[in-house]
Amino acid sequence: MNELDVKFDCYYTYDEMTARLRWLTAAYPELATMTSLAKTFQGRDVWAIEITNARTGPGALKPGYYIDGQIHADEHATSAAALYAVYHLLTKYGTDEEATRLVDTQAFYIVPRLNPDGAELSLVPPYYNWCGNGRYMPGADRIEGLIPDDIDGDGFIVWMRVPDKKGEWKKSATNPDILVQRAPGEEGGEYYRVYPEGTVRNYDGANVPIEKPFDGNMNRNFPINWSPQEYGAGTHPLSEPETQGLAKYILDHPNICGMCSYHTHGGVIIRPSMTKPDSALSARDVNIYKEIGKVGTALTGYPTASSYEEFTPDKSQVRRGGFTDWTYDELGIICFGTELWDIETAAGVPREGYYNLVPRNEEVMQKVYAYVKANMPDKGWRDWKPFDHPQLGQIEIGGMVDIWSYRNPPPHLLEDIVRQNVLFNLKHAAAAPQVKVEDVSVTSVGEHLFIVRAVVSNFGYLPTNLSDVAVAHGVAKPVRASIHIEGGELLMNPKTANLGNLAGRTERIYPWSPWGEQWNANSRPVEWLVRAKAGSSISVSSHSEKGGSHSVTVQVN
Repeated sequence: MNELDVKFDCYYTYDEMTARLRWLTAAYPELATMTSLAKTFQGRDVWAIEITNARTGPGALKPGYYIDGQIHADEHATSAAALYAVYHLLTKYGTDEEATRLVDTQAFYIVPRLNPDGAELSLVPPYYNWCGNGRYMPGADRIEGLIPDDIDGDGFIVWMRVPDKKGEWKKSATNPDILVQRAPGEEGGEYYRVYPEGTVRNYDGANVPIEKPFDGNMNRNFPINWSPQEYGAGTHPLSEPETQGLAKYILDHPNICGMCSYHTHGGVIIRPSMTKPDSALSARDVNIYKEIGKVGTALTGYPTASSYEEFTPDKSQVRRGGFTDWTYDELGIICFGTELWDIETAAGVPREGYYNLVPRNEEVMQKVYAYVKANMPDKGWRDWKPFDHPQLGQIEIGGMVDIWSYRNPPPHLLEDIVRQNVLFNLKHAAAAPQVKVEDVSVTSVGEHLFIVRAVVSNFGYLPTNLSDVAVAHGVAKPVRASIHIEGGELLMNPKTANLGNLAGRTERIYPWSPWGEQWNANSRPVEWLVRAKAGSSISVSSHSEKGGSHSVTVQVN
């Protein structure tokens, strides 16, 4: 396999993805390792790639950045984004300044496909439009009602429009392929009910119930505000092998100080919280999210939005058990959830919202329809055709193939989309705290007696505690400075000093003002009294869980 085999104008199966990950890690053994963080129900490995330059130190002693893709089965573009991150960091090392610097000074933890079982079922005909992780086959977790299925055997699960005088939809007068909402008080036309393609188990002749799937949404399976009422939340937090393995992987890498979890549909960079308004969060943390989000908007064109404020249509039905809330609200890590691809923007429709389940009016529907027919002719649309349904009688099957229109971009657009978003990930990673021993001085105060003074500083954008919530929850570890003497001894002050948290540049987005955010120290001095002879070696080291380790050695004159 050569470099040209790693492409970003297609969607890879599990075996194809695995082969490319193996090739990349084998081609760059000094930079990358590949491990499995979990086994799925169907026996597949969930691969994790660690990237860092081992010659500059172990990854655990450097700031870490985490990326994952495809927690949801049908979000195939997300795997491409995570794979692109692996490919870019490795193949650009030594030629691209940013990639080289980051691989030398930081560690990257990338999980390209968190849900390989679900992805395999969704990648091949009939292209199940679902989130599930394969605990059950699609529809096997439903007791009664609509069971999604390719009942006409054309290789696609699409839509059924069922004639019904009580129906909410009617055919557009200008384009019968399009269904538009029936107006309030409108009577006398031909109307339809619309359902996903499938059969109706235990049909009572009157109602077509659609149950929420049990096997579905691993992004509701994390131990934060978990609820069994959520779609696909599992039997308990971390009940699924993939989420359990992922949680352990993240907890085993406490140096992670930035994260991006990829999704599709929306073209928006989402920040916490899923359950609370901004007014209930730390103003300082919200500002950090907004400032880093501006960088993402400049690179991708995607706006940054609060999950609760702008991505939750019904505030009484908040999302619970989400990954970004767990990593931020419990672990204090600055974590984004990027929704790749917005078909309405691509079709030239002005953005009016972030959570559009269907086009909002006939004009928008027509633009989206025209875009899909022009750009996704093979998979994005199925012409309506009559079908004799075993329970519902004479119906039509066809319409938009959501998985290849709303959920994922056409392959020829994929590479530009994932490149722009990965470049944002790298800028976010570069915002990590960078703790270093800035200065060491040795001053004689008597025969063989010296005061060793060091200044430890945070050169990064983020503070060493990352967020206020990390401090509030007691998960922010202090910066430490320690001394080691070759040819002498320590006389006064502990060998290791606790320096607390060191601020980053986040507090200083404008000149100081008594009415503005007050500045905290981003540097702190530390001193020791030592006895040493001329020629002795003194090393001062700093260590920050999120900001890395650094050491300076001086000689006693």
